[in-house]
This record gives sequence, C-alpha cells and structure tokens, in this order.
Amino acid sequence: MEKIKSLDINIFIDKILEGKRFSNEEALYLLEEGDLLTIGRLADLARRKKHPEGIATFVVDRNVNYTNVCVAGCKFCAFQTKKNSPDAYLLDFEQIYQKIQELSDWGGTTLLMQGGLNPDLSIDFYIQLFKGIKERFPHIQIHSLSASEIYYISKLEKISIKQVLKILQEAGLDSVPGGGAEILSDEVRSKISSNKVSTDVWLEVHRSAHQLGMKTTATMMFGHIEKPKHIIEHLRHIRDLQDESLKEGKGYFTAFIPWTFQKGGTKLDHIETATTVYYLKVLAVSRIYLDNFENIQSSHVTQTMKVGPVGLHFGANDLGSTMIEENVVASTGWKVVAPKPEKMAQIIKKAGFKPAQRDTYYNIIRYF
Repeated sequence: MEKIKSLDINIFIDKILEGKRFSNEEALYLLEEGDLLTIGRLADLARRKKHPEGIATFVVDRNVNYTNVCVAGCKFCAFQTKKNSPDAYLLDFEQIYQKIQELSDWGGTTLLMQGGLNPDLSIDFYIQLFKGIKERFPHIQIHSLSASEIYYISKLEKISIKQVLKILQEAGLDSVPGGGAEILSDEVRSKISSNKVSTDVWLEVHRSAHQLGMKTTATMMFGHIEKPKHIIEHLRHIRDLQDESLKEGKGYFTAFIPWTFQKGGTKLDHIETATTVYYLKVLAVSRIYLDNFENIQSSHVTQTMKVGPVGLHFGANDLGSTMIEENVVASTGWKVVAPKPEKMAQIIKKAGFKPAQRDTYYNIIRYF
C-alpha cells in the first residue's frame, strides 16, 4: 500500500458529496495523518448524506453468554475457561429461557447469544435450544453465534459451514453477529487468536450466511497489537464482501461495529489500550471508507456513555444496545451499565439527535 503524503481536505469533501469511493491509501492517510476534528467533519458529512433525517437508533437486546468453556485460548480474552475449571459453566435451557423472558419484559426484540468453543456441545444442542426459544418467544429475533462457533460446530459435526447455517436457520437462527472478527488480518490473528478461524474462514461464514438470505453484522476489536494498515485491511475485506452481496440487490451486512480491546485478566494486559481520540478516528474513518454500509454503531460498552454519544458526531448513526446483560467485556473488570430504553432516548436527544428504537434488522419500532 503506497503511502499518500498529503491531500487537500476539499478533495475529500468533494469525494463524499459526489459519492466517490475512498481508496485504501486515502483511508490509511486519514487514520495516520488526519487530525480528529477534520476526520470527524468528513465522517459527519458522510453520515448526513446517508441519514439526512438526523435519527440515531438503538436496540433493546440481551447478550446471553451460554457457556464460558473455550478451547481457543485467545490472548485478549478474560472470559474463557477450561472444561475442568471450577469456574466453568453451561447454562441449561430453563436458565436461558428465564433470561429471554426478562428481555421480553423490557420490550426487547433481539437475543445476542455467544459462548466459547465448547467441545461438549453438538449441533443438536443448538437445534433444540433455538426451537425452544422460537416456540416460547416467537417475537424474539435470534441474532446469535459467532463465525468461530459456527466453524467449530462444522468441524465437530464434519459437515460444511453452509450446512451448519442452513440447519440452524431452519431451527430458528435469524441472523449472525460479527463476533470473532477481531482484526481480519492473519498477520495479527496468528499472534492473538491462533486457534480461532482465519480471515478467509470468517469471511466464508458470513458469505455463506448471506447466500442463505441471512443478515449479519461486521465487527472489529482493535487497540491491541495491530497497526493502522491492519485496520484498513480489515475494512477492505468487509467492504469487498458487502460489494458481493450487493450484486444480489441488497447488502447483507446490516451494520459495522468497531470497539476497543479492554485489558484486565488477559495475556495482553501489558499493552496500553486505545485512547478515546484514536477510537473516534477509527470510527470516523470506518464511516468514510465503508460507503456500502448503511449503519455504523458507536460503542458505549467499551467507551462509556460519555463517549458513546460523541461517536454520533463522528459518523455513527446507532448507539448500540441497552445491553441488559454482558459478561465478556465485564469479565475484564470493565463496568457495563444497562440504561433502560427511555434513558437511551434521553441520551440520544441530549446529543442532538432524534432517538428511535430499532430491531435486529434496523427497522424502526418506535420513536421517542
């Protein structure tokens, strides 16, 4: 990737107004050399072009981490544990149903369910669970399992990724979250998550889901050992895959959600975590570069509710989730507070936007 030495800000503004695509080199230049306020101005312009109505959305969901047993051994994770650990757990179906009932009582629509790579769980576990959820809570959208979990099931069952997805889709899986992406660069993945899926496999899981008509999200966990060039590589991969799905007439990635690595009980605790300024720069460059993504989410979970709404002025049009429950980030000692829908609406209004509650697919459920 050849480095750009300098560019007139007006050239960038014209590109956004004319709907022209930013190159990898231009995105890298903005991330490495651009000042925060200039990049923020560009990202806000790009957001206004896609969302001129000034609406900022959020979803009422619950993150149910059904097991913490995992064989992956990722260096950035404080949540995982070994099968024989005294802290190991696997929620039974009734415990999961109770959590979903609480979600439903909150007026929630989305179940985000992810766990570890647990060798004791066959595909039948997920089939029975998803069917049971749909029977009891037909209004809840099951937005669950990461690419790593889906690939691990395919290895255990000795069937293809697409077969796993088709079976789970028939059982009730509605969409696939972007977890497990971290940084989509094998140069980075080999050092922090060598036992998880490669970049190509992560992309193949999402490509297969799109081919089955399933929506998915794309995520990125940064602020550890990666360099700016790896962030742009990540964005390039998901922009290219979204281009593939757009050939079918619609983009199957509903949103992009970047967040920062949080240390605390991990093997990467020696690393200085990303600053708020760097988070906002990455968020803004994501909006500018990902011209085929409608929705960009700001992360209050890793950035606090003071910074999360600021992200709405740096390209984001979504403030994520009320996060009734979250255990993975919380396992590092980072406190995650779950605001009720009305409180989320107040926060968005205070930031200067029109709040709206959405579902998994970014359909508006109600305005405030």
